[in-house]
Amino acid sequence: MELELRHLRVLCAIADSGSVGRAAVLLGASQPATSTQLRRIERHLGAPLFERTASGVAPTCFGVEVVAAARDLLTRADCLGRPPEPADGPVRRELRLAVTISPILPGLVTRARHQRPDQRLTVSSVYRSSDIVDLLERGEAEAAVAVDYPGRELRHSPSVAHRGIVTEPAFVALPAGHRLRYRTEVALADLADEDWFLTPDDGAGWHSVFYGACASAGFTPATVHEFLGGRLELQEMIAAGLGISVVQATTRQLADVVVKPLAGTPIWVRHLLAWRAAAVGGDVVETLLGAAAAAYRDLIAAAPTFQAWAARTYRPTRS
Repeated sequence: MELELRHLRVLCAIADSGSVGRAAVLLGASQPATSTQLRRIERHLGAPLFERTASGVAPTCFGVEVVAAARDLLTRADCLGRPPEPADGPVRRELRLAVTISPILPGLVTRARHQRPDQRLTVSSVYRSSDIVDLLERGEAEAAVAVDYPGRELRHSPSVAHRGIVTEPAFVALPAGHRLRYRTEVALADLADEDWFLTPDDGAGWHSVFYGACASAGFTPATVHEFLGGRLELQEMIAAGLGISVVQATTRQLADVVVKPLAGTPIWVRHLLAWRAAAVGGDVVETLLGAAAAAYRDLIAAAPTFQAWAARTYRPTRS
C-alpha cells in the first residue's frame, strides 16, 4: 500500500480520541474498518503505532513521531491552494493562548510563531484546567493547552473543541540517595511511608487520580505538602530529602535527584489542545497540534529515563 492523506487522518483521529472506536465515529466509518486500516498502516510502517491502555489506546514512542509527522503533512496539505498574501504582508490576527504548567510551551510557541506569522500569539499562564475552560467559554481566550486524565476527560460546552496532544505516564522523583535509587521501576506501594509534595487540585481531577492510585496500591499518604512552584524549587526540596513527588515523565533531573518510572504505570496524564470552535480555523488547529507534538518529541529526546521506559514498555516487532 501507499500512504495517503486519508491514512494520516485516521492516525491523527485515533491519537486525538484515544480510541479506535471513537475515531471511527469521528471519521464516519465502522470500528472494524478503522481497526483494519490501522493494522495495514502499521504493517506498512513495520512497527506498532498504538498500545492498548485501560481507557483505550495511546501512541507508542514510534507512534508519537509518526503522528507528529502526519500532522505536519496534513497542515501543509491544507495550505495548498491558498491565495497569496497581500504585497504589504499578512494581516496579523490575535490568538490568545491560555496554558497550564507544561514543558511543551516553549517549543510550541516558538514553532507556532514561525509557522504562522499571520497570528499574533499571546500567552497567559493558568494553573487550573477548569479555569482554562471557563476562559474559552467566555471568549477570553481563543485556544489553550490543558491536561486531563483517562476516564476523567475535560468537560466543556459544544462551543469548545479539544484534541489530544499526547498521553504520558507519570513518574516519581526521589532524592539521589533514596533506598530505591537502584530500582529500574518503583512500585507505588513501596512509597507508602514517604512524605509527598503534591500540587494543588487542577480542576481536572488530579487529587482524585493521585489518591485513587495510592488507595489502589493499598495505602493513604501520611504526610502531604501542597506545593505550587517551579520545577527547580521542587527538585531542590526533593534533593534535600524533604519529600518525593509525582513528576512528568520528561522531567530533567538535577544531579541530586533521580526520576523513576512507577511500576505498572498507575497514573497517566493527557496533554490536550482546546479551542473556541467559532474562533479558530482548522489550519491553525493543525499548526498548534503539530508544534505541540514536535515540542514533545524534543522533550523525549532529552529524557533518557523516559526513553528507557518506552523501550521496555513498547517493544516493536517487525512483521
